[in-house]
Amino acid sequence: MSPPLLIIIVLLNLLSVIHSRPATLLQLPLSITVTDFGAAGDGIHYDTAAIQSAIDACYCSSTTKPCYVTFPPGKYLTATVFLKSGVVLNVEEGATILGGTKLEDYPRESFRWYVILAEGASNVGITGGGVVDGQGLKFVERFVESKNVMVSWNQTGACAGDECRPRLVGFVGCNNVTVWNVRLNQPAYWCLHIVQCENTLIQDVSIYGDFNTPNNDGIDIEDSNNTVITRCHIDTGDDAICPKTSNRPMYNLTATDCWIKTKSSAIKLGSASSFEFKGFVFDNITIVDSHRGLALQIRDGGNVNDITFSNINISTRYYDISWWGRAEPIYVTTCSRHFNSRPGTISNLLFTNITINSENGMFLSGSKGGLLRNLRFINMNVTYERYTNYAGGLVDYRPGCWGLVNHSSAGIIMEHIEGLEVENVNMRWSDEKAAQWDTPFDFRPSTVNDISLLNFHSDLYRRQWQDSEKASG
Repeated sequence: MSPPLLIIIVLLNLLSVIHSRPATLLQLPLSITVTDFGAAGDGIHYDTAAIQSAIDACYCSSTTKPCYVTFPPGKYLTATVFLKSGVVLNVEEGATILGGTKLEDYPRESFRWYVILAEGASNVGITGGGVVDGQGLKFVERFVESKNVMVSWNQTGACAGDECRPRLVGFVGCNNVTVWNVRLNQPAYWCLHIVQCENTLIQDVSIYGDFNTPNNDGIDIEDSNNTVITRCHIDTGDDAICPKTSNRPMYNLTATDCWIKTKSSAIKLGSASSFEFKGFVFDNITIVDSHRGLALQIRDGGNVNDITFSNINISTRYYDISWWGRAEPIYVTTCSRHFNSRPGTISNLLFTNITINSENGMFLSGSKGGLLRNLRFINMNVTYERYTNYAGGLVDYRPGCWGLVNHSSAGIIMEHIEGLEVENVNMRWSDEKAAQWDTPFDFRPSTVNDISLLNFHSDLYRRQWQDSEKASG
C-alpha cells in the first residue's frame, strides 16, 4: 500500500473517531505507530520514509491535543526526519532511533545536519523511555585515549574545519518544546541543540556520549528564552550544559537536580557570546570528575548579569592538555577571542552552598574593559588535592586570548575584578604536594579592587586533624 493512500485511510479513521466520540478524544492524545506506515525496525533497512509519513499524518490530524508518533520496540535506522507542530515522538522502552552515518543521509546545508530536526514548530517533543542514538563511534577515524580523531565531512564545501559532523536532535525557532523521559546516546557532534526557541522543558533526560570524543556536547541552548532543564543525567566528553548567544540575547534559564560528568566544562556560558546572558539559575547539581565545573567563557563582547549557582557539589581533575581546562572548579573569564575586539563584562554572580574537591584552584579573570563586578562566594567548602600525574602550573585562556600561560597555582587567581565578597568559606589543602601551591589568593592590587573577606579560613588537612585530636583528647 502506498504511503499517500495509507495516510488517507488513517485520517478517515481518525475523523470517524472525532465524530463518534468527541468527549473522549479531548481527554486522550492521538497516536500513530510507525510500523503501520511500513517501518521495519530491524536496524538495517532505512525507515526514513515510514517515519516521515507517520509524522506528516500526525501533523495533519492534530488539533488542540498533541499527536504521538509511536516507535514500538525495535531499531529504526533513519536519515534526517523533520518534526512538525503538534507532534511528539513517543520512543517506547526497547525502541531505538538510529541516526544514519552517511553524508547523503542529511540535507545539503550543514546547519540542518540533525537526525531529528524541528524547524519553526510549536508544541513538539520527544518522550517514551526509549533511545535516540547517533552512532557516534562510527565517526571516529582513529581511537586515541587522550582524544579521538574524528571524521569531518568538510569535503562538501558546505562546512569547513574539523567539526563537520551531524548533531543528534535539534529544535530551531520553535515554541513550547518538551523533551522528557528519553535517552540520547552517542552523538557524532552536539547532542541536543535548542536554537532560538521559547518555552522549553528538558526533564528526566539521560545523555551519554563517548568520553574521549570531542564536540559531543550534552545540551546546547542557543539564543533561546525561558528554558528549564531538570533531573537530567549527562555523561559525555565535551561540555555538558552550554548556553550560547550567537544572534540575540538569552534570558531565563533554570537547571536543577542534574548529575554531570565530562572531560570539558560541566556548565559553560559561551564561548559563543555575542549578546547578553541574564537571569540564569543553576541549583542542586552534582559534578563528578570533570575537567571544569562552573565556567563562564565570554569571548565575543556579550555581557553577563544576574547568574546564581547554588547547592552544587563539584569534583574536578586534570585530563589531557588537548582539552580546554586545567581542573578549575570555577572559571570566569572575559578576554576577547580576537585582540582587536571589544570584551564583554560579567556582573552580579552568586556562588552559594558550594562544595568543591579539586586538583586546581579557581580562576577569575576579567580583562581591561571587561571587568568582573560584584562576585559573591558564600558558604563554600573547598578542598584541594593533587592525585593525577598531569602537569600543573598553567592557566588556560583558550579559545583565543593568550592560550596556555605558565603560572603558579593558587586557591583563587584573580585579574581585573571590581567587587568580590567571600563569606563563610573554608579552603583546605591536602598535606601531600601542598607546599607547591598552598597560596589562597593570587592577584595584583592594581587590577583587583574592593575585596571583602568575612569568616574565611585556609589550612592544611594534617593541621586540622591534629587540632581535632587535641580538642577531643
